[in-house]
Amino acid sequence: MSTFVLVHGSWHDGSAWQAVISQLEAKRHQAFAPTIAGHGKGVNKNVNHAQCTQSIVDYIVDKDLTDIVLLGHSFGGTIIAKVAEAISTRIRRLIFFDAFVLNDGESLRDNLPFPTQELIDDLVEASGDNTIMMPFDIWRETFLNDADLDLAKSSYAQLSPEPYQPFIDKLDLKQFYSLPIPKSYLYCTEDNVLPQGEWGWHPRLSSRLGLFRLVQMPGSHEVMFSNPVGLAEKIIVAGRD
Repeated sequence: MSTFVLVHGSWHDGSAWQAVISQLEAKRHQAFAPTIAGHGKGVNKNVNHAQCTQSIVDYIVDKDLTDIVLLGHSFGGTIIAKVAEAISTRIRRLIFFDAFVLNDGESLRDNLPFPTQELIDDLVEASGDNTIMMPFDIWRETFLNDADLDLAKSSYAQLSPEPYQPFIDKLDLKQFYSLPIPKSYLYCTEDNVLPQGEWGWHPRLSSRLGLFRLVQMPGSHEVMFSNPVGLAEKIIVAGRD
């Protein structure tokens, strides 16, 4: 059996994985879902990318987790790459789940289409506190496009403003690209958060991993809400030896 550490994406906290963890545990795996620093409701949002990364490193070390399969969803992909640099000996495999894979020296923002960059910049300016809040219509049509309205509303209620600084921090990833840790890319075929094609998750971002295992499934960017059973099954496949 495997030990999974599931790292959430933007606007989320660890509770986003609750249904998926139940499915993994039902199959006798261990699963943990830490919350990244600066994420969740009622917390200080003034964090940078290094602080976000350190919070996940600390969680894994404090629980003395070893031989783990470390998964990062979306923004979480940028976190697990830096976590891998810090504690590579504790990690058996990395899974990038519809996740950003940055080139050395890039920020997450650098990997967004220009209209999306403009939209985020406008949301940050309107926030007054250097955060980004997801508009419901974008959540409904782009992030969770495979769910009914009730699920879209209930899941949206779990979101909170996203710190902007980690989006614009440039990451030194030279060490990450030298690590021998096996990698998988889990891709949902109806994910429209990045436009399909030239700007899409796969193969544009996945191919940066070099040698990797590709696992695909139908679904949206937020399939942990719309199909946690199917997602758990694919996570097991992506994480197997």
